[in-house]
Amino acid sequence: MYVRHLQVTDFRSWPHADLALEPGATVLVGSNGQGKTNLVEAIGYVATLGSHRVATDAPLVRDGASRAVVRAAVVNNGRELLVELEITPGKANRARVNRGALGRPRDVLGILRTVLFAPEDLAIVRGDPGERRRFLDDLLVARAPRYAGVRSDYERVLKQRSALLKSAGAARRGGGKADLRTLEVWDGHLARFGAELLAGRLDLVAALAPHVTRSYAEVAATEEATAPSGRVADLRYRSSLGAALPEGLGEPTGRAADVEELEAALLAELERVRPQEIERGVSLVGPHRDDLELLLGDLPAKGYASHGESWSFVLALRLASYHLLTEDGAEPVLVLDDVFAELDRRRRARLAELVAGAEQVLVTAAVAEDVPPELTGARFDVREGEVRRVQ
Repeated sequence: MYVRHLQVTDFRSWPHADLALEPGATVLVGSNGQGKTNLVEAIGYVATLGSHRVATDAPLVRDGASRAVVRAAVVNNGRELLVELEITPGKANRARVNRGALGRPRDVLGILRTVLFAPEDLAIVRGDPGERRRFLDDLLVARAPRYAGVRSDYERVLKQRSALLKSAGAARRGGGKADLRTLEVWDGHLARFGAELLAGRLDLVAALAPHVTRSYAEVAATEEATAPSGRVADLRYRSSLGAALPEGLGEPTGRAADVEELEAALLAELERVRPQEIERGVSLVGPHRDDLELLLGDLPAKGYASHGESWSFVLALRLASYHLLTEDGAEPVLVLDDVFAELDRRRRARLAELVAGAEQVLVTAAVAEDVPPELTGARFDVREGEVRRVQ
């Protein structure tokens, strides 16, 4: 899998840009603010229908333009597909494949898979649980695009149910009577979609964890990565179900998650915490309250890992994602966005060594010398609104 050609119109800072790409390593070099990250962001958008930098689509449209267009020719298992995405703030986005319109933009998911390394990734280790949930769900959708619909359905139901709880709580605190006639219906919807999402996450963590352990040892390449003291990287899924979560799920040697079993557990827990939910006006149970624990030995990486260990863990998560997707049968495009500037010399060299053999690696850098020689293939200079190939 690789991107053969990228064209953008009114995307971010670019009125227009056109790049012919090829397998192997490609390096985009340009000072900060020249737009190199915007180009790889466009490729990421084709793969995920989202940005690693902003939560909404509006900032992706160039100031003064009414819409942005991204076109990418993707070679997937020897077949080339032209993906065209039209981004229009305030309206429904549109998608076409080989000039044919699709009913939903998310139908393009799966045509291109990417694994992105970026400075923002440090938030996966150091940030709040939402960052780790997003990491899991993005990878889940990359493996099985149908989960984009599951996640959307769950978020819709959660919003409606939370609004009902909020109004009921306000009514009760004001001395009135809460209208909870539809709460059981929303409980059922939340449990059904939540169980699907939870099952997908648990099975994903079980499959991903061994790759993370191995990748951390490869990246860290220090005594502490494999020392008897136990500083080994691992993952643990922490569910809002707590003790009500069926045993043996989310572990490499455990059993596969059962959606019906999880749905029953969610319904029972929702019934148990209903008084607290009404009192607080929020939904207290479900995948939106879960977390992914990142462990170094017996300690959480958040709060205990050094800066270097945090970066090693982030790189391990991304490399593990790459290996897992490749294991599934579709090697993803690797995107390294300004990441080498964040790493020490040893980690730069180690990361370059580990990804050099990928089908396609796209690298951005402010300074060409930051990029290890293992990844200096085709090079583009990005400056003053132009992108020009120099080798």
